[in-house]
Amino acid sequence: MGAQYYGADSENGDRIDDPSEDALFMLISDLNDTDNTFVVVQPDEDDPAWFASVAVLDEGGYEIVRRDTTRDEHEVTTTSSINAIARDLTIWMAARDFPGRPTK
Repeated sequence: MGAQYYGADSENGDRIDDPSEDALFMLISDLNDTDNTFVVVQPDEDDPAWFASVAVLDEGGYEIVRRDTTRDEHEVTTTSSINAIARDLTIWMAARDFPGRPTK
């Protein structure tokens, strides 16, 4: 069926449609520094206007990239807290625009 709003894909091929905060936590927890080094979350559409990615850093922790071309946003941060990453991404994605989603 596919994602209603967005999907999360990891380097090893795992995919979750419209992931919850808990699902993002699980995907990020499964990252390692050999064969599953990143997760990308973006709308299921050609040429998406936004994305977020989480990548494992060589020195430990994670790099988080948030990019939204419609809002001219591009932010790169680092942290070691998977809880904080999953929570912050969930909040950030909730503020994105999705075609067909009712407006507030």
